[in-house]
Amino acid sequence: MPYPDQWEADVVLADGGTAHLRPIRADDAGLLREFYARLSPESIYYRFFSPRPRLTDREVEHFTTVDYDDRVALIATIGGAMVAVVRYDRLRSGADTAEVAFLVEDAHQGRGVASVLLEHIAAAARERGITRFIADVLPENRRMSKVFRDAGYKAEQRYEEGVLTLTLDLEPTETSREVMAAREHRAESRSIGRLLSPRSVAVIGASREEHSVGQSVLRNLLAGGFAGPVYPVHPSATAVSSVRAYKTIGDVPGEVDLAVVAVPAEAVGDVVAQCAAKDVHGLVVLSSGFGETGPEGRERQNELVRLARAGGMRVVGPNCLGIANNAGGLNATLAPTLPRHGPIGFFSQSGALGITILKWAAERDLGLSTFVSAGNRADVSGNDLMQYWEEDPDTAVVLLYLESIGNPRKFTRLARRISLRKPIVAVKSGRTTQGVPLGHAAQALSLPDHAVSALFAQAGLVRVDSLGELFDVAQLLAYQPLPRGDRVAIVGNSDSIGLLVQDAATVAGLRPRRPVDLGPEAGPGDFTAALEEAFADEGIDAVVTVFAPAVHGTRTADVAAAIVAAADGADTPVIAAYLGERGLLHGSVPSYPAPESAVRALAYAVRYAGWRRRPHGRIPDLPGVDRDRARALVGELAGQETPSPEETAALLACYGITVREDGHGIATRISTSEDPSFGAIVSFGLDDVTAELLEDRAYRLAPLTDVEAAEMVRAVRTAPLLLGHRGAEPVDTGALEDLLLRASRLADDLPEVARLDLEPVLAGPAGAVVRGARLRLAGPHLRPAEDARRLRNLGP
Repeated sequence: MPYPDQWEADVVLADGGTAHLRPIRADDAGLLREFYARLSPESIYYRFFSPRPRLTDREVEHFTTVDYDDRVALIATIGGAMVAVVRYDRLRSGADTAEVAFLVEDAHQGRGVASVLLEHIAAAARERGITRFIADVLPENRRMSKVFRDAGYKAEQRYEEGVLTLTLDLEPTETSREVMAAREHRAESRSIGRLLSPRSVAVIGASREEHSVGQSVLRNLLAGGFAGPVYPVHPSATAVSSVRAYKTIGDVPGEVDLAVVAVPAEAVGDVVAQCAAKDVHGLVVLSSGFGETGPEGRERQNELVRLARAGGMRVVGPNCLGIANNAGGLNATLAPTLPRHGPIGFFSQSGALGITILKWAAERDLGLSTFVSAGNRADVSGNDLMQYWEEDPDTAVVLLYLESIGNPRKFTRLARRISLRKPIVAVKSGRTTQGVPLGHAAQALSLPDHAVSALFAQAGLVRVDSLGELFDVAQLLAYQPLPRGDRVAIVGNSDSIGLLVQDAATVAGLRPRRPVDLGPEAGPGDFTAALEEAFADEGIDAVVTVFAPAVHGTRTADVAAAIVAAADGADTPVIAAYLGERGLLHGSVPSYPAPESAVRALAYAVRYAGWRRRPHGRIPDLPGVDRDRARALVGELAGQETPSPEETAALLACYGITVREDGHGIATRISTSEDPSFGAIVSFGLDDVTAELLEDRAYRLAPLTDVEAAEMVRAVRTAPLLLGHRGAEPVDTGALEDLLLRASRLADDLPEVARLDLEPVLAGPAGAVVRGARLRLAGPHLRPAEDARRLRNLGP
């Protein structure tokens, strides 16, 4: 078989470093010999069960010459050197079982290389029709035994003649997927931790020139309170900003964890190679002149990432503002000042907006734990930062300014998990075009924007419309408890503003009480008493306070202090429309310049809190589903884009879906599609021209839970027609939900199904009947790979 390019991958290891995985080639003989020469006698003995100080020429040829089918080997390289190899050999031609064996260089053992190699060799084996691995392991080789046992696959073992034989079923299980996700989470989190918590920083391109990029970032690092050494790197200067400088990073006497790069784009490649030789852990590339400039810059950008990953490094940028960690005093950005330390983690793709974003956050007194401006986002992305922030004790709220999404399927998976513990608030540009800025390593989204919003909402992500709303919502979620429900008390000294709040709350879908007007002369004691009364009322879930200055004499500062003191320790959130101020009153109570802004922020928080409280259901076991038979049918139909009605009916029958000619009721439509970004998508709506014109359809990611299927039926605006509008008998919504679950399972199991339309589905009081079905196949499928951990592939 030809060399399988699709098996190449960049991966993050357990300690946060990176490696490149690829199939072995015949010309790797030299690499293999050098690798073998670095192995300890113990590692060799564990692999071959006998001493073998060197490999013969015949053995080297055998190990490097494979057919990529019956005999496959993958190697891991770092800095161009081979550090590990895994191989399988099929027991005999056509067999579904193969022997597997690993060998990891001693210096790289314990970094998770073997576990990630197992994931990738298992995925390659499944692609070649192999369903089981057999591994012989010496009992004293506990580390390798643990790799196999901890993989999460169904395993059997037997002990015979001093050798432990393990048999692994390669069909992914719920446990194996959970293990992979947990390892991915830990590895990506640590890779970001290495960037945000360096022990030392070098500025490559540090400059004496006033207001230059290199001088600005060096000055900010020195002024920010970073506790570790900062090394300016300059080709000729002996000192920059009164700090000793070095000609190259290789001349720096100590270890360097983080390199901030501010040299011309043409010189970045050489700098990356030098950083790899220095064993730098991560790069922040401020330099422009990459993907944003066109094809030549795009290739330069891809080469930057290839070199960095091959050298074990992650990259922030290029063309970015930089990174900051308030807890560590790290200000490796071009922004002269940062907001105070606080509970918000902020990811911004835009370098141009970065300084403005930080300025707005500071003006509102929002505290940031960490800040990352990813620029062209060639490597490190919002997904990586979310992995880090999920466990970061300094971060309680995540803010995202997105211009593109590299792996939307992974993004929604992470958001759904993290949102159960920490709110994620996002604003995404390009609503009308779904386009991607020039230079970004991502593809445009193909779904309409309202469908993207529905998928984000399914994952619990709070999507807002503007940067202003992003900060409005962050103020509330970061400094106030979540509302228990949608019942709102309104307390203030202005009857007219109170009525505005009541109107805005009603429009936003909240349930406001009649405003409590304390009168224009109300003072601190009046506000304290009114707030305490609201807190004691079990029918109140949130309080909006309104304060406008009286013509004479009210002590405004004392009123603000009273509101903050009353809110302190309360389990009911308090927000304010206070004197038109924007920001935080005394550091805790959010204040908004207009009552409508306050209510809008509260409405977002109420919806998010409701998503967290409600049950999210389970993916149910569906009787009558035969996945193996369905996969076999898809294989038989390979190359056939449009199956016949009989073939379509046979495939649907594998999921308990029957097409019939009888039935009556309201016409609905259930569709699935294989989206290149999100994977399997399910949609539902009425099957009529009005619903089509209004695009009145509900969208969710597959596979659906039982709760999500029920929500879909009720999410469309025309749902009342199904639920007994004007006294009509309701349809059997349970039957519609069952069909949605079955269609979603089919879409999730079979990525080769590019499109499925069940149309019409006639829903009546006695059930739901599928009257017609259309199926379109495509292959090979392009669903984002999730069968093994890997970094996002580089674009063309």
